Amino acid sequence: MRRLTDRWKQDPEYKAAYDALDGEFALAKEMILARTGAHLTQTQLAEKMGTSQGKISKWESGADSPTVETLRRLADATGTELVVKFKRPRKSAKAMASA
Repeated sequence: MRRLTDRWKQDPEYKAAYDALDGEFALAKEMILARTGAHLTQTQLAEKMGTSQGKISKWESGADSPTVETLRRLADATGTELVVKFKRPRKSAKAMASA
């Protein structure tokens, strides 16, 4: 039996909206890795950054987007380096076949 999300992904509008969130999920994942790599709880990180645990939770869930300044503070608080880069998206197999 196919999962419901698998069926939803067959809908072009749903797939486009889901794919558009890929960057937010990647950022949230990196924030979580920085925090856990520094052995900090959300509460401890919030204290070091001068914000609330709820705000950390929103950033890590993708419900809210941090500013670049916030990301700098997070890097300082976790002993990490903030690196921002842009890269060309990989072409899908379908796009390569039609090229």
